[in-house]
Amino acid sequence: MKYFFSSAFVALALCQPPPARADDVTLVAPGGMRCALDRMTPDFESKTGHKIKATIGAGGATHQQVVAGAPFDVPIVQPPYQDVLTSGHVVASTETPLATVPMVVVVRKGAPKPDISTPDAVKRMLLGAKATSYPDGAGGRGGAAGVSFDETQKKLGIYDQVQAKVKRIQGVSLMKLVTNGDIDFAVTFSSEVDDPGVEIVGQLPREISTPTGLVAFLSTQAKAPAVARALLSYLSSADAAVAYKACRMQPGR
Repeated sequence: MKYFFSSAFVALALCQPPPARADDVTLVAPGGMRCALDRMTPDFESKTGHKIKATIGAGGATHQQVVAGAPFDVPIVQPPYQDVLTSGHVVASTETPLATVPMVVVVRKGAPKPDISTPDAVKRMLLGAKATSYPDGAGGRGGAAGVSFDETQKKLGIYDQVQAKVKRIQGVSLMKLVTNGDIDFAVTFSSEVDDPGVEIVGQLPREISTPTGLVAFLSTQAKAPAVARALLSYLSSADAAVAYKACRMQPGR
């Protein structure tokens, strides 16, 4: 009798349909999305059962990966992205604005905060500094924050004057320069400031620094299009907006 029940149990188990497989969804994004994705990923995975496999890097480098046709299900890019549209590697009709992120000035906690209320004030701050730092945007594969701040300095007409005292560096190391007192201040995306030893002075005036947009698409190479579309929808949802705001980003276009 014992053998009979064991056999029956095995037969019953083999007749059961296999459990539904949760598809992984791949995503590529610039560093400005890291904070928000860290917050959103557990929620999306919990609600859908699908796992996000994210590749996050410098804005220029990830942008070029998308243009070159790297096989990601959901690419996130920053403007300008006409080359992304013409590459044929994204479904243009799925263009989804996610959030905008401003450039901010960061100082060591407790340090005096410079005046950045006007373009002229920012100009004086940059000319009077002994040393500053911001992400490297050179070569088209660097950080979008660096590209943005290069343009700001050119608008102010002081790019060549201040380059000798600039240290170009990315991520955590950038904040360490601030906390160690190696530089007077740093400039980067607000979403990339995550060190308790620093304080944000404020964002740069819009006349010289337009917040950078982040836009997502469905890839033409998506291996699981339905799952990719679900992620795309989530990235622009009310739940995602909470994450963007927590990371000092503005949801929407």
